Amino acid sequence: MQFRFEQVSKRFGATVILERLTLQFDTGSVSAILGSSGSGKSTLLRLLLGLEWPDEGRISIDGIALQPHLRLEVRRHIGYVIQEGGLFPHLTALGNLALLPRYLGWPVSRIEARARELAELVQLPATLLARYPNELSGGQRQRLAVMRALMTDPPALLLDEPLGALDPLVRYELQERLAGLFRSLAKTVILVTHDLPEAAFLANRLVLLHEGRILQDGSAEDLRERPAAPFVSRFVAAQREMRSR
Repeated sequence: MQFRFEQVSKRFGATVILERLTLQFDTGSVSAILGSSGSGKSTLLRLLLGLEWPDEGRISIDGIALQPHLRLEVRRHIGYVIQEGGLFPHLTALGNLALLPRYLGWPVSRIEARARELAELVQLPATLLARYPNELSGGQRQRLAVMRALMTDPPALLLDEPLGALDPLVRYELQERLAGLFRSLAKTVILVTHDLPEAAFLANRLVLLHEGRILQDGSAEDLRERPAAPFVSRFVAAQREMRSR
């Protein structure tokens, strides 16, 4: 799945969130969107999902302009993971996984088989599928959120600060697991994070936003060795040492 922004602007009142953004994410690519708070990172994902609508410009998916009547259809083909998972507390792990498949008419046997397959993929014990979210650890809940996003095997995966609330050890382990998933699944992945080492480890392409504009678009080495602006150098200097893939 390919995504493209053409001269996209978004404002909330008098505040400019994104300004004349032109950006393309090719099919099968893994990209990280970086920036400090308020730079427009999460808004970018919400625009792709049709949760927000641009004030100006055009967003297209596989060459087709995103229109209001297409939003629900688009969401069915994009896996979405938010910080802390966004799981429904009154449903078991399996119940959370089954929401969209049930809506699409999947039989129970297919839902359960897919859930077991994904549990093995993310190394979540299948016995935990009967538990409720508050009976799982933070790392287990995040793995479950990734499973839910992958349940119907969508061609694209959007992740908004998916590891931000985890303790360092769990975060490290899930970074390792996600990196392997991204390499093996061959989906278009867009990851939002403020953590440069995490972005450098998980993605081949890094896009740094600042005040709603693209300040630099390239590799981790580009940001570190060939900064496009003084803010890029400051942003890199404020981060801890990058991990190599």
